[in-house]
Amino acid sequence: MASCNKEPCKEETSPQEKCCYVSNPHLATLKEDILYHFDLGTRTHDLPAMFGDIKFVCVGGSSWRMKSFALYMNELLGLGHEAADIRNICAQTDRYCMYKVGPVLSISHGMGIPSISIMLHELIKLLYYAKCSDVVAFRIGTSGGIGVQPGAVVVTRNSVDASFHPHFEQNVLGTIKAYPTALSESLAQEILQCSKEINRFDTILGNTLCTLDFYEGQARLDGAFCHYSAEDKMKYLHSAYEAGVRNIEMESAAFAAICNRSDLPGAVVCVALLDRLQDDQINSSHEVLMEYQERPQIVVGRYIKKKICNH
Repeated sequence: MASCNKEPCKEETSPQEKCCYVSNPHLATLKEDILYHFDLGTRTHDLPAMFGDIKFVCVGGSSWRMKSFALYMNELLGLGHEAADIRNICAQTDRYCMYKVGPVLSISHGMGIPSISIMLHELIKLLYYAKCSDVVAFRIGTSGGIGVQPGAVVVTRNSVDASFHPHFEQNVLGTIKAYPTALSESLAQEILQCSKEINRFDTILGNTLCTLDFYEGQARLDGAFCHYSAEDKMKYLHSAYEAGVRNIEMESAAFAAICNRSDLPGAVVCVALLDRLQDDQINSSHEVLMEYQERPQIVVGRYIKKKICNH
């Protein structure tokens, strides 16, 4: 495998470089900001020294998957670290895992909007305190496809809610706030081009339905409770398809909204494990599913390597 040992420039931030943005005046009043779920803090850790060279952040639900991604990027970029040297920076917590290989940060976020939202708040602050600039963020993961073949990779254009609206609603002090969830079209197109260069599996652009649960919220018939018919289910899923939805998962809305609020270019790249127009349950073998799960990291890895080698 060809390696590229070039890393992004570590010069001082110039006016042309874009730093991660936070919007909270209360942070300036803190003597110390404890990033509790990462087991990091502004007083206890030299965050610029530890993370100041980060240019790419990749997040995903599974701890195992994000360790696998870190190991993959270590090999792809030819960084030469032994596997044992790629340690979990958040090893003293049981909530998330975090691995750093060169300019790439790989972090798990658990399952669902609450879990990824907590992680992203602390990640954005981490990038801010570390004085990182020109960072690109990715969410890689698995999803249920709608009208796509199992194994196809979906790059998200818009994350939409259960009514297919491209926004994320959050209750703040009793008031509903709505944040846009459109993702970077130019970044999505670059990722699509990377997949075409790989030419090993189908990759498409589409909207992603982000739900609050795995069963009723995703129109499944196999949960503990179900008070709708199979016909109701199919009508809803076909309506989603007509609205441009090509896959369903549970984190993209929070990811897109927080990336937009922090002015952080972001992309969601998920593989479809099944076509929900055909079935509710995943029946592929373990070996097939493992190969499917590698596909998003292969596409994102190619994007990162191209950017570093062309820097």
